[in-house]
Amino acid sequence: MLFTTKANACDGLGRPATTGSGEKREAIQPSYTRISGPDSNTCSGCHAQPKIGGSGDFVANVFVLVQTKDPILTSIAGDESNERNTLGMWGSGSIEMLAREMTEELQSKSKTLPDGIFEIKAKGIEFKIEKQNGKVVKAWGVDPDLVIKPFHQSCVVVSLRQFTVQAFNHHHGLQAEERFYEDFDEDGIDRELTTGDITATTLWQANLLNPKQVLPKNTEELNQVKNGEKLFNEIGCSSCHLPSLTLKSKTFTEPNPYNPPQFFSDKNQSYSFELQSNKVKAYTDLKRHNLCDPIDQKGAIRFFCNEKLDQNRPDQDGNPGSEYFITRKLWDVGDSAPYGHRGDLSTISEAIEYHGGEGRKSRDKFVELFIIEQKSIISFLKTLRSR
Repeated sequence: MLFTTKANACDGLGRPATTGSGEKREAIQPSYTRISGPDSNTCSGCHAQPKIGGSGDFVANVFVLVQTKDPILTSIAGDESNERNTLGMWGSGSIEMLAREMTEELQSKSKTLPDGIFEIKAKGIEFKIEKQNGKVVKAWGVDPDLVIKPFHQSCVVVSLRQFTVQAFNHHHGLQAEERFYEDFDEDGIDRELTTGDITATTLWQANLLNPKQVLPKNTEELNQVKNGEKLFNEIGCSSCHLPSLTLKSKTFTEPNPYNPPQFFSDKNQSYSFELQSNKVKAYTDLKRHNLCDPIDQKGAIRFFCNEKLDQNRPDQDGNPGSEYFITRKLWDVGDSAPYGHRGDLSTISEAIEYHGGEGRKSRDKFVELFIIEQKSIISFLKTLRSR
């Protein structure tokens, strides 16, 4: 109900005195501003394809980081925001638990290491860290805190709960009492979202079923899909888009112990339920990768390098910020078009061909295949559906 109800002014819709990041603002903000928000009445306004909880069309794009500005801005220029496509929430409970187990493994292993640069693994996935004076000061593929953040395309949100609290404030102007006191946004409404409201919305998302493969019944088509899966592995796509990862425990617990301090984390009020399976066939490694080629590389198309603001470096130190994205989950790719971080790629082939950086080697192998072989890979990927 909370995910699909269209909020109104009586619910506290709008945040006249609050930015989308939860800071006090000087100037009063209008109820609806498409760029900096509030920009929606309901979660399902964007998460709707092919059904509630899913992804969004290009029209549902959001503008990341502009919501922090005061006064508000209405420009969609890349200097002001990163335009991002709405992703599906399928299997989010399994994804969050994978991230927790990987975090625990990384942090545990790093504690035993002396100062220096080391490679460590979590779920068999390799990460690199640098330690100085007993502390991790730099990491590759993950933040130096070694917390896997599986939500947001730049790996910046720890849990469904954090995502939910932030999204309610940013997109609807509804404040959760666990993060905001009294009438923080000065719209005349107190306790717009209770701790229980956030828990309920979080658990609903965590309960969304894992996508699964839907195989064709026609023998010829089935053989094409099987050949496509074989080629997908052979050209190296599965080195990042790992077909399956295994959970030690399929018990989902709320709240997440790695939540930032401003989000509810009382373990004495925890709730748990059993996920569908220990096997999570998400086609991801939950790792942050560089998808950019050097500017001077011959024939390089720096499609994944078009963002000017860096969500991974809050201090905005002047470096271009779009190189690093979490490995996209492919388990619903068959019905989650459009593609790319901005949702401006209409086919799966385009999304593959624009890979650079760490993905260029596999991308080049794909381009070198015969057309019939390329079509086999696409046929395989189209069998990965949200159900």
